[in-house]
Amino acid sequence: MKLLSVLSVLLSVHVLTFCLAERRRFDNYKVYRVNPAKANQLEGLRSLEANGEDAVVLNSLHLGPTDFLVAPVFDRAFRKLVTDLELTPELIDANAQTSLSLDIEPVADANRRSDDYSWSEYHELNDTHRWMQNLVGKYPDIVSVFVAGQSYEGRELLGLRINHKDGRAEKQSIFLEAGMHAREWIGPATATYFANELLSSQQQEIMSLARSYVWYILPHANPDGYVYTHKTNRMWRKTRSPQDKNCVGTDPNRNWGFHWREVGASSDPCSESYAGPKAFSEPEVEALSQYLKALPEPMFMYLSLHSFSQLLLYPYGHTSALPGNHRQLEQIFNAAVGAMKRRYGTRYTGGNVYDAIYPAAGSSMDWAYGVLSVKYSFTYELRPSGYSFWTGFRLPASQIIPTGQETTDSLVEMIKAAAQIEGYKIE
Repeated sequence: MKLLSVLSVLLSVHVLTFCLAERRRFDNYKVYRVNPAKANQLEGLRSLEANGEDAVVLNSLHLGPTDFLVAPVFDRAFRKLVTDLELTPELIDANAQTSLSLDIEPVADANRRSDDYSWSEYHELNDTHRWMQNLVGKYPDIVSVFVAGQSYEGRELLGLRINHKDGRAEKQSIFLEAGMHAREWIGPATATYFANELLSSQQQEIMSLARSYVWYILPHANPDGYVYTHKTNRMWRKTRSPQDKNCVGTDPNRNWGFHWREVGASSDPCSESYAGPKAFSEPEVEALSQYLKALPEPMFMYLSLHSFSQLLLYPYGHTSALPGNHRQLEQIFNAAVGAMKRRYGTRYTGGNVYDAIYPAAGSSMDWAYGVLSVKYSFTYELRPSGYSFWTGFRLPASQIIPTGQETTDSLVEMIKAAAQIEGYKIE
C-alpha cells in the first residue's frame, strides 16, 4: 500500500508538471502595429499568414491598424517585410509574456460549492455548465437547458431556455450567443450575468422584459476553444478542429453560410480569420445553425457578444450596402448606446460592420439576418476600448459586473426600442 501511495504521488506530480509545461508562453514575443492603407500593402502582409505562429495577426487583416504577434526568431524578417512595403511598424509590447502574466483574471475554484457562482471572477466551462443545470432545480417552472449540438472534441453546446409563463398564448424568442471567439472571456461572463438578471432582478423593467419573450442564452458557442484558453493558450481564438498545413482551428464567426469567404476572411488554414474549407465545416457552427432553424417560436432578435472595442454592430459584413431596415436599426442602435453610457459613462460607437470596423463575411449575425430573416440582429464588441489586440482581450475580473450592468441597461433599451417599432407591448 505504501508503494502504491508513493507511486500515486509521483504520478500526480508528473501529471501536474506536464500540464504546467503545456501552458503556452510568449517570452520575448513582440506586438507590432502596422497601418496598411493600400491594397498592395494588404496583399504583402497577407503573405505572413503562411508563417504560422511566427507572425500572428491578432485582429483581422484589413486596411487600417492591424496588430501582429511576432516570434523572436522572426522579428528581423517581419520588420524588413513591413518596411519593404513602406509601412512603419509601431512597437506596442516589447515582451508579450509580461502582459500575459499580469494577475488580473482570477478563475473560480472548481472545487467550491456548486451553487456558489459569482461574477467577481471568471469561470471554466464545466463550472458554468453546472451552474446552468442547477438553475433548472432552482427555477423548475421557468428554466430548462438545451443542447444545440456538440463540438469537434465532443463537448455540448449547452444553453439556457428561460420562459416566464405568464399566460400569453404566443411569444417570440430572443437568442443570445457568446464565446464564439474563445479568448473573449468577457462575452460568456456577460451572457451569464444577463441570464441571472432575467431570473432574479429586482428591477420591474427587467422582469417585464424577461416575461415578454422566450430567451435562449448560449454562453459558450466555441467550448473547445474556451477550454484551450484555460489549459494551454490564453490567446486562442478559433475552434480546435485539425486543418491543412498542420494548423488547427477555424474562425467560427467566418464559417457561416451567408456570403461565406467573400471578403474579410482567409483561405489560409493557419490564419486567425480562416473561414474553413467550406461553409458550416465546423460542427459547432453547423449544429447551432440547425438548432436556430428549428426553434419553435418566431425569432424577434439575434444577439452576439464579442470583445473588444466598445462597438455595437449590425449587418452587413460582406458589403457596405446598408440593410433594408437600416433606419430602424440605427434608431435601435441610438437607444442602446445611449443606455450603455448612462451608468458609468461608457461610450460605444458602431454601425454596419463593413464600415464601422472592417469587412468580415460569414458571421452568425449576418446569417441570422440574411438567411433566417431576423431583422433585428446585433453584435456587441464589449469592453475595453483603445487597447492593443494583445492585452484588450484580458479584461480584469473587476470589470465583469460593471460590464454586465451596463450591457443589461443597453439590452433593455434596445429591445424596448425594437418592440416599439413593431407595436409590441412589454408589460
